[in-house]
Amino acid sequence: MSRAAPPRMRPVIRAAQSPRARLVRVPAGVTLIAGGVLSFLPVLGLWMLPLGLLLLAIDLPALRPPVSAAAIRIRRRWKTWRRPRQR
Repeated sequence: MSRAAPPRMRPVIRAAQSPRARLVRVPAGVTLIAGGVLSFLPVLGLWMLPLGLLLLAIDLPALRPPVSAAAIRIRRRWKTWRRPRQR
């Protein structure tokens, strides 16, 4: 995952994936999901929901396949959307 990230973000991603960071990842993931559910409030938004799921998928094996499949689908759609339109 860190190979596709910008070079400045790679150390942050590696640190977040380390086993010692689990004590931070799980509460942060749960908090982000809760904030995504409360997205009707002004400060919170739906962007928090997928980020929380990504964090929890690192530690919860049951979440890995659906989160991975969703990430692949979104990435493919993003590539086709960003492709220049031919006339």
